[in-house]
Amino acid sequence: MNVRTELPPIPFIDLAAQRRRLGSAIDNAVMKVVNSCQFILGPEVKAFEADLAAFAGAKHAVSCASGTDALVLPLRAMGIGPGDAVLCPSFTFCATAEVAALVGATPIFVDVDPVTFNMNPDHIAGAVETAIELGLKPKAVIPVDLFGQAADHGPIAAAAKAHDLFIIDDAAQGFGATYNNRRIGTFGHVTATSFFPAKPLGCYGDGGAALTDDDNLADLMRSVRVHGMGSDRYDNVRLGLTSRLDTIQAAVLIEKLKIFPDEIDARDRIARRYNEALRDMVVVPVVPAGMSSVWAQYTIRLKPGTRDAFAAALKAEGVPTAIYYPIPLHRQQAYKHYPVGKGGVAVSEALAHEVISLPMHAYLDEPTQDRIVDAVRRAVKAG
Repeated sequence: MNVRTELPPIPFIDLAAQRRRLGSAIDNAVMKVVNSCQFILGPEVKAFEADLAAFAGAKHAVSCASGTDALVLPLRAMGIGPGDAVLCPSFTFCATAEVAALVGATPIFVDVDPVTFNMNPDHIAGAVETAIELGLKPKAVIPVDLFGQAADHGPIAAAAKAHDLFIIDDAAQGFGATYNNRRIGTFGHVTATSFFPAKPLGCYGDGGAALTDDDNLADLMRSVRVHGMGSDRYDNVRLGLTSRLDTIQAAVLIEKLKIFPDEIDARDRIARRYNEALRDMVVVPVVPAGMSSVWAQYTIRLKPGTRDAFAAALKAEGVPTAIYYPIPLHRQQAYKHYPVGKGGVAVSEALAHEVISLPMHAYLDEPTQDRIVDAVRRAVKAG
């Protein structure tokens, strides 16, 4: 008699485990909205915005339909558009540059730090120079808190102040992390985040929010998210969007935010365990002193030329991997005609060929993690 000994595939992100934990709390929250029939900007939206702002230490949270819209809102509110330049890293998800192009501005690509993978503040001045040489007005910079770790906000803020740049912190992956022992949410003029289901704080669809301490900017973003409305919904004083977080998603997020601190702790514990088990085999993530990560991804670096074989070896053992990001933005079809700042993007180029991410979520138990670690070690030795 043959006995099947194959182990089941491991989920890359286990949303079902979180769903089991939340159980009836989510069911009750959703049904409360369904029974109230207040599906657009219902009371749960305002309640969630208050909870989110309090969590991040910000004065205002303006929820919206997606993390991408959370970046568009402040750009539109500030009147950034044609003839303006917006600095962003090349090694990130496309939305960071996409929003600049969507408002008619020109994204200028900046390289990243080889250790943290976040925007290199030393390259900001060169990108500003490039913008001016091209006849553009440098207006904004969008640092990204990549893979869950805060960007180097102190030097970025200093460079932005020197060049009079508006700062939008793209915290789609890093919301909940800390910089200098302070939670992300008040670095820069606006912090934008995403509630895409796979994010550390995700809803059951699309959603996002922009946080700020600026009263006037918050009011402008609220106007932009509802067609640019003024004091009356039929008195539109500026061009805007239809970008509201629906009430059901707000209800889900209220419940998820309650357990978010516990999940952050769990993610950090899992990441530390990965680091201890793998640091002698691969280049593991580094979190600088005074900072923390929410580990949206656990991303390692491999020797050049070994990644495909490594991924195939893990797949054969039921261990999924993902590559964030295989093509830096400055080489993608939609963005390759936009300029690269002085100093180049050599680090972004290298990372695109060397990074790979392992399963990471708050419900990754130790036996499953040990199975992943063993598979990684076997694959590296074989390579």
